[in-house]
Amino acid sequence: MEHSNIDACIEEWETLSNEYRCLEKIHKEYRQKLDELTQLQQKCVKGISHQRYRIGVIKQSLKKLKHKDDPDNQERNDLLQTDLIRRKAQLYDMENSIPKPNGTYLKIILGNINVSILNKEEKYRYKDEYEKFKLVINLVAFAISTFNLLTNFRTVDLLHMFLLVWYYCTLTIRESILKVNGSRIKGWWRAHHFISTVLSGILLIWPNGETYYAFRKQFMSFNMYISFVQYLLFMYQRGCLYRLKALGESHNMDITVEGFHSWMWRGLGFIIPFLLIGYLWELYNAYTLYLLSLSQNAEWHVSTLAALFLLLFLGNTLTTLSVIPQKIKERMKFKYRFTRLDKYIWTHKKRRVSFRNPESPQRRTPAARAASFTRKGSGGVKEEEEPLIDSNQLTKETVYNARVNDLDDETQQQLEDMLDIVPKDIDFEEIDRENETDNEGSETDNEVSENDNEVSEIGKQQQQQEAESETKKDK
Repeated sequence: MEHSNIDACIEEWETLSNEYRCLEKIHKEYRQKLDELTQLQQKCVKGISHQRYRIGVIKQSLKKLKHKDDPDNQERNDLLQTDLIRRKAQLYDMENSIPKPNGTYLKIILGNINVSILNKEEKYRYKDEYEKFKLVINLVAFAISTFNLLTNFRTVDLLHMFLLVWYYCTLTIRESILKVNGSRIKGWWRAHHFISTVLSGILLIWPNGETYYAFRKQFMSFNMYISFVQYLLFMYQRGCLYRLKALGESHNMDITVEGFHSWMWRGLGFIIPFLLIGYLWELYNAYTLYLLSLSQNAEWHVSTLAALFLLLFLGNTLTTLSVIPQKIKERMKFKYRFTRLDKYIWTHKKRRVSFRNPESPQRRTPAARAASFTRKGSGGVKEEEEPLIDSNQLTKETVYNARVNDLDDETQQQLEDMLDIVPKDIDFEEIDRENETDNEGSETDNEVSENDNEVSEIGKQQQQQEAESETKKDK
């Protein structure tokens, strides 16, 4: 808004000066908080390194100690090992919110610039941009490969090779940044992109010749298929990213198949066949280039490219196949960890079991007492002693089933194994008191309902009498 005279401008400047003084105070406070934040970050880094050093000392000491002869010390050793593993996981979570030093590659490329992303949302955004970057470049590469497959222009071929060199160089930098920010990308996938950068560079300087044009169509078809697989991977990774964000997983920077949970296995099983076809195509490329390298006119580029394609095939195949048994194992663990136990443990809250002698360590089940009572009533038959069952092994079967002892040994052993988690400190007197209070409550409810019925009947009689009196007055 423009001003019409000098007085309005001066007044506006004075107002702006007052706002600047407030802004200056806020900025000063911001600088102080930033210095405090830097100091706290340094303290956290030192504390984490100190924790890791002391944990290493404790682990080395535990390795030297032997507790095989003393079961008590062995149990304490196992508990301490569990606590150490838990502490390492806690320290890893702390490190995700603290700036980390750059790796050697980033120091060479970028210097000592801090590339740590402390905000969780910013990490998700950078991860999403990384996936979108791969998608866009692969779509462009797919279009250029299709054009090169249908035409034959050396300039477009060189443009395609230069795009691949730039693409893989950029991927190595971005993945290094993701690694600093907590990504669990495997070392092979980073090495894969370095190898692909070298391979693309050799393709870029490969001169025109018989061997080049003999391999050209096959390589363009291979690029088209790889771009298609990269699109499938993008769709898969985007779904995984949204699930991880919704579930609040701590490892939110995963960018490869490694590190995903068993509920992601179905999508991964759909993608694996396409990946294996691409890996076999790499082997076929290596075989074709090997045959071309046997000719007299073959350049050194041919044999080098054959070795690089073979290396990519071996690394990709072994890494992917190593994930499959790991995921199957995780899936089985997930399945049996949450197996329902209600078929072995009676957890019904309304049915209560009452015992006359809760202090006794051994008691008969109600079914056993009922059987003993019927034998006493029949007379003349000697009462057989019923097997006593430990109070810590009370289940639905032992309380309401009198034929538990008729089960085979294997079934009984499985049942005993499942009963280890039954609580051992059941207070049966409290259960009886709760049953009595429930019964008293139900009786009071019945009395209240009866009183309500009586009051309603009395009200109806009064209404009838009033109606009869009114009719008599009218007459």
